[in-house]
Amino acid sequence: MKKVLVLYGGWKWHYPKEIAEFTVEHLLKGFEVEVSEDLTILESNRLHEFDLIIPIWTQDELSHFQETSLVEAIENGLSLASWHGITAAFDNNHLFKMVLGGQFIAHPGNYIEYDVHFSQEDSLTKGIPDFKMFSEQYYMHTDPNNEVIATTVVDGDRFTWLKGGTMPVAWKRQWGKGRVFYHTLGHNHHEMEIEEVRELTRRGILWAASAE
Repeated sequence: MKKVLVLYGGWKWHYPKEIAEFTVEHLLKGFEVEVSEDLTILESNRLHEFDLIIPIWTQDELSHFQETSLVEAIENGLSLASWHGITAAFDNNHLFKMVLGGQFIAHPGNYIEYDVHFSQEDSLTKGIPDFKMFSEQYYMHTDPNNEVIATTVVDGDRFTWLKGGTMPVAWKRQWGKGRVFYHTLGHNHHEMEIEEVRELTRRGILWAASAE
């Protein structure tokens, strides 16, 4: 049985506890799960025990040792699946952001309605229908090496010169022997309940956890 570490905490208005509880209850059936809200587990020499880490975190910083331990574990086969606020966490940990493949910059217009388009060429998103989301439309800086599997068209709000650009919503990537999956959706646990968000997250977790 694959073993998963769910690590949650940080800024409370991303509802880390509630999303962690939702994830464990609805998305991790069939896994052996350990839940922690203590970043020091990253420096405990225990990461080799897990097949997958799901960090549900926003803001804060990793110590140098925590960052290097996590990155080395991913290089050696620990996979990572996460969403939304993790790209707004650990902003000074540039090596971790290289692994993750992106950095949150802003969500112009705050809460808006926007379209999410899923690639039908990738097994992770094939069959998931495009849908309208009312939430924060993330404007990101991302790694061109990401395999983008879902996108949105930027609204731009008052930044009219950005309007019409295509922005990644979800991607997957390889880092050493580990797999990395991320999407921008799921500001709170209610958004995680949306069928398309839930299915995308479920598939991403399964894909990441299947890495050898």
